[in-house]
Amino acid sequence: MTYRIFAPLLVALFLVSACNDSSGTLGDLEADIESMLSEEDGTYALFYKDLNSPDVQITINPDTMFHAASTMKTPVMIEVFKQAEEGRFSIYDSIRIENRFYSIVDSSEFSLELDPNADDPYEARVGEAATIYDLTHAMITYSSNIATNLIIQLVGAENVTQTMRELGADSIEVLRGVYDMKAFDRGLSNRTTARDLAIILESIAKGEVVDAEASQLMLDILQDQFYKDIIAGDLPDEAIVASKSGFITGVRHDSGIVYLPDGRSYLIVYLSKNVPDEDRSVATGAAVSRMVYDFYMENPVVSEQ
Repeated sequence: MTYRIFAPLLVALFLVSACNDSSGTLGDLEADIESMLSEEDGTYALFYKDLNSPDVQITINPDTMFHAASTMKTPVMIEVFKQAEEGRFSIYDSIRIENRFYSIVDSSEFSLELDPNADDPYEARVGEAATIYDLTHAMITYSSNIATNLIIQLVGAENVTQTMRELGADSIEVLRGVYDMKAFDRGLSNRTTARDLAIILESIAKGEVVDAEASQLMLDILQDQFYKDIIAGDLPDEAIVASKSGFITGVRHDSGIVYLPDGRSYLIVYLSKNVPDEDRSVATGAAVSRMVYDFYMENPVVSEQ
């Protein structure tokens, strides 16, 4: 999983500069973001919410369905901690790393193409053992596909979706692991909306997923994110970002929580599909993220008006 960083950020700077005439209200911010996205090819969704003032939010196509790509790994992480709390296993139990998985279509075996030189350290560790916690960490931080499939085999995709329903996320679906091509060819893919990702992120941020300790562990994992091109892409270092991105062809997503130095925080979900220029979509998402951040810097007290 590799992004080209510099070109998208240059475009992001251009996009932000094109929208820097906002007079500073939430309505102006929403209008600027909508204007920017309307000029881009593809389909976009945004869900922004102030976690200190929940009525302060912006939603653009919040219920449009998207291929979840790797954003579905956040729900899988939640299920890991839920089942650990139920006593099914300890997150510090070890499991063997095997590159052998089974299609949800007919249970036929498939494997992943692995690169021992990839960012993901577990692509070079087949045959070894790793703790459930470490695999979960790699699933989020390096978007490890082999770790993801191992974890989904452990917890069950149907259980992940059921837990999302219990959290109030009514549309998100986790059906399978990654690179189950028989399922993909039949249109059986993991799906999400911006609203549902926002719901589960808010639950984590509020310490309501499993318990406060587990929620904090999940936030810590999300803060360790290796891929920071969109939400964190153009933010200063003092902004702490806990996020999970995702991509497939024509799709660029990011979803996360931003913590500001003054103690305020907000969640932001950016989804895109049918984009002809994926680098441009990364840049657009980074520009939207920076616009929200600048809005906070210019408004010490954020309100609806």
